[in-house]
This record gives sequence, structure tokens and C-alpha cells, in this order.
Amino acid sequence: MSAPARQHADAGHRARVLRALGVTPWQLRVAAPEYAASAAPDMAAGVACVVVLPPGCSARELDLIGRALNACGAALARAARVTASDGQLAAGVPEAQAYLVFGEAQAHALGRALPAAVMHQAQIVLADEPALVLGSAGAKRRLWNALRSVRRALAAAAG
Repeated sequence: MSAPARQHADAGHRARVLRALGVTPWQLRVAAPEYAASAAPDMAAGVACVVVLPPGCSARELDLIGRALNACGAALARAARVTASDGQLAAGVPEAQAYLVFGEAQAHALGRALPAAVMHQAQIVLADEPALVLGSAGAKRRLWNALRSVRRALAAAAG
């Protein structure tokens, strides 16, 4: 038996089917604005945000963190990610306006790696470890509060 060729529906048919399913299609009202060159981050001033993670995060934990960062805008979605293990950072930490640190051990490692002047200028926000965030509603609330603090710090530094 051969399967019938798939036929593409026209826009009217698609609208009727969506209406019958109770789905309201969204349409973009205006075109996306063109971003000016001044809106691009200044690389000479450093990175906007760095996320410090514990070693050996599972795929679920990394997915949760990635989705949370994506939900908070482009500055956090593009944040540099660094892993801390054995009390040391795995890679050189770039100077940033804000640091989002998951866990106290990673905060101590960051404190040992950064110069005092950089720590004084940057906003350092501590969140619970990703494994705890997966299983605790309180840890998730603290993560969202930490993300809100980082966003405010980045917005204050930008303008």
C-alpha cells in the first residue's frame, strides 16, 4: 500500500481548523526593531554576565538553567558559563558586570579567582545548586529572585 501524498492546506482551511480546535493564532503586529550599534555589548568593558556552575551537572539541570536564562533575555541567554571544581575555576573567568553563582562552593572558588577590584565593581548573586533547584519549589523561587537581581544590575549598568 502506498500512502497518499500529503497535501498542503491553504490559509483559509488552516484558519478554520485552528478555530475548530479552539486555537487562536498569534500574529506579529509590527516588525521587529532594528538594534542600533550602541545596543551591542561593549567587549572592551568585559562580558555582561558569567554563570558559575558546579561540576557534573546533569542534562536536566543544564536544561533548566538554560531555559531560565533564556527566559530572562538575551544578555543572560548569552552569558558565559564556567565550571568550578575542586575549589578552582576550570577556565579563566572573564571580567563581567554580574556573576550568577550556583552554590556556595562555586562562590568561594570565584572569590579566589577574581581580583578584589573586579569583585567590588561586579554584582555577584548566589543561587542554590541546580540539583536542589530541580526538586525544591523554594529553590526555584530563589533562582527567579537571583535572575531578577542580575537583570536589574545589568539594566542599571547599561543605562
